[in-house]
Amino acid sequence: MNSLWHGFADMGAVERDGAFVVARGEGAYIYDADDNRYLDATAGLWFTNVGHGRGEIADAVAAQLRRIAHYSNFGDFAGPATQQLAERLSAMAPVPGSKIFFTSGGSDSVDTAAKLARRYWHELGKPDKTIVVGRQKAYHGMHVAGTALAGIPVNREGYGEFMADARTIEWDDPKSLLALIEEVGADRIAAFFCEPIIGAGGIYLPPEGYLAEVRRICREHEILFVVDEVVTGFGRIGGSWFASSRFDLAPDLMTTAKGLTSGYVPMGAVFIAPHIAEPFFAGGVWWRHGYTYGGHAGAAAAALANLDIVERENLLDESARLEATLHAKLAPLAEHPRVAEVRSGLGAVAAVQLVDPAEGLPMVKTLRAHGVSSRAAGQGAMQISPSFVMTDEQVDELVEGFTRALG
Repeated sequence: MNSLWHGFADMGAVERDGAFVVARGEGAYIYDADDNRYLDATAGLWFTNVGHGRGEIADAVAAQLRRIAHYSNFGDFAGPATQQLAERLSAMAPVPGSKIFFTSGGSDSVDTAAKLARRYWHELGKPDKTIVVGRQKAYHGMHVAGTALAGIPVNREGYGEFMADARTIEWDDPKSLLALIEEVGADRIAAFFCEPIIGAGGIYLPPEGYLAEVRRICREHEILFVVDEVVTGFGRIGGSWFASSRFDLAPDLMTTAKGLTSGYVPMGAVFIAPHIAEPFFAGGVWWRHGYTYGGHAGAAAAALANLDIVERENLLDESARLEATLHAKLAPLAEHPRVAEVRSGLGAVAAVQLVDPAEGLPMVKTLRAHGVSSRAAGQGAMQISPSFVMTDEQVDELVEGFTRALG
C-alpha cells in the first residue's frame, strides 16, 4: 500500500504499478531507487535550471538555517537574506523600480496577482473592475484563482464554480480580447493574464506579434497586463532573465517561481511595477494578504546562491544555446508517423506532439525504458524543458531516446 497521495495522478494506477522513485540527481541526470540513470528532459517540473546536485545551494541554505530558518515578513518584520534578494530581483526586473512580493510558489504568485489587481482598482476608485481574463490552453497553477483563470476545463471539473468573474478567451488571437472588452466593458476588467509560452497546457509558442498586440490592447483599455513567468522566468526563455525583458512587455505584474531557486527550496515572487505599488506605499493602506512562508529566509538563501550560479556560469547564454540546439535536433522527429509536430524555437523548451493524445501517458513509461524522463503536457505533448547545463551531446542522447521510444 502507498500512503503518499500523488498530485495529478490516477492513484489506482499508482497503487497497481508502483511509484517511479527518483532517489538522486546530478547535472542533467536523475537516478531511480535502483541507481538506474535517466536523462532529465523536464528539469523536474520546469524548474531545475542549474541542474541537480548543486552543493553550493545546499550549503547556503544550511548556513542560513543555522542562523535562523525563518521568522515572518508580516508587518515590519524582515530578514537580511530576504531583503537582499528583493533588492537583487528589483534590479533585474523588466520594469525598473519594481517591488517584490514573495510567495511560496507559482500558484501563490498567481492568486496574489489576481487579488492585487482587483485591490489596485479599488484603491483607484474603480471597484467594478474585478473580471480577470485568461486564455484557452493556459495553466496558472491550482489555487482557486489560477484554476479559474486557466484554459484547461478538465482541471475545473467536479468543483463547481470557482470565480464568477473569470473569463477565458482564445489563446492565439488578440481580437478575442477585444471582443470580450466590447462584450463586458473595459470598466469591468481588472487584468489579463498571459503566459509568454503556454507551458503545462501543451507548450505552445506565441504567434508572431501576439504578445506586443495584447499588451497594447491592455494599455489602451486600462487593463492590467499580468505576465505569468513561472515557467519562462529566470532564463528559460533563452538569453534573457525574463520573456518580459526579451520582448519589452513592461508588465504591470509578473508572476514567478520555479527557476528562482531552481526548485531547491519552494519559493515564488510577484514583480509589481512602481505605479501599481504606489497606492499601497503612499501610506495608510493595508493590503491584508500574505503567506507564512513568503520570503522564507532559507529559500532566499537558496535563490541568491542559485542566481550566483546562473550568472557565474553564463547559463542565460547556455539557455539560448539550448533554444537553437533543441530546435535543430528535434526537428527530424516531426517526420515520424506517430508525431503530429514538434514545437520549438523559443526558449529552452519544446514539445513532441503525438498524433494520438492517448499515447501520452504510455509514452512516459516507454521513454523511461530508453533512459529518458519526460511527461505528457496538454493533449499528448511530450515535454522537453531541460536544465541549462544539458550539453549538445546530451541533447543527442535525448533525441536518440525519443527515436527509440517512438519505434
